[in-house]
Amino acid sequence: MTEPVRIGLVGAGPWAHTMHAPTFAAGPDTTLTAVYARRAEAAGELAAAHGAKGTTDFDELLGECEAVAFAVRPDVQAALAQRAARAGKAVLLEKPVALTVPAARELAEAVEAAGVVSQLVLTKRYLPETRRFIERARAFDAVGARSCYLHGAFLGGDLATGWRLEHGALPDLGPHLLDLLETTLGPIGEIRAAGDSTRWIELTCRHESGAVSQASLSGVIGLDRARTTVELFGAVGALGYDTATIDHSAAWPILRAEFAAAVRTGRSPELDVWRGVRLQELIAQAEESLAA
Repeated sequence: MTEPVRIGLVGAGPWAHTMHAPTFAAGPDTTLTAVYARRAEAAGELAAAHGAKGTTDFDELLGECEAVAFAVRPDVQAALAQRAARAGKAVLLEKPVALTVPAARELAEAVEAAGVVSQLVLTKRYLPETRRFIERARAFDAVGARSCYLHGAFLGGDLATGWRLEHGALPDLGPHLLDLLETTLGPIGEIRAAGDSTRWIELTCRHESGAVSQASLSGVIGLDRARTTVELFGAVGALGYDTATIDHSAAWPILRAEFAAAVRTGRSPELDVWRGVRLQELIAQAEESLAA
């Protein structure tokens, strides 16, 4: 019987409470061994709730685990994940993996040099409904697509955090749609952007396949629940994807099992740190278009 993967968690904020800690503590393929946060009270409270050890010493966390999951702002993640990789620990990374392309590449190169497993948390990609949509989309000859990711989390509450309010929807919500559009329509060759990332931003993407897609992003729309849709159009009609009725928590045990399998086999999945770099490059293209 394979031993559970010992997970150390970096961060004790809302997303760590909601997803990371309960997911990895639940097992059976993982166990939560330690929680690191800058505030001892926050680390201790979350750790105690899941039978783990709380610490404000990152090196102590590394000594308690074989893999590290991150639930902190992107620039903090990029720096600490390099240290974890150099210590031989597998890393589970949130999106975006960093706030700049150079920082994302530096992280990826550190992971590659260390030879450790990396995996990217794009929650929707672990949902069975998303995987069925992607499978159907690959057999659908689309010439264009429309998509949106809209919610009101930046208006207040746990997710209205400093980096999100500063940088807006593009780096936070953009990776989800850009990943889905590339996965279903092929690599994006060019992005043009209009609007304001802190209010509403519109992306027009030209894919190497010749298809054209559009993506609308906003975190300041007063909706009862987040709206994420992708609709592909082609000669045979339309193919749609809508998360309105999907329970996103269904993705978490799948993510956990696949990360544990990656750690045990030593093989990173398709959604690895380099996928995070690619999404960071697309975000940068959109930012450059806005600046121009």
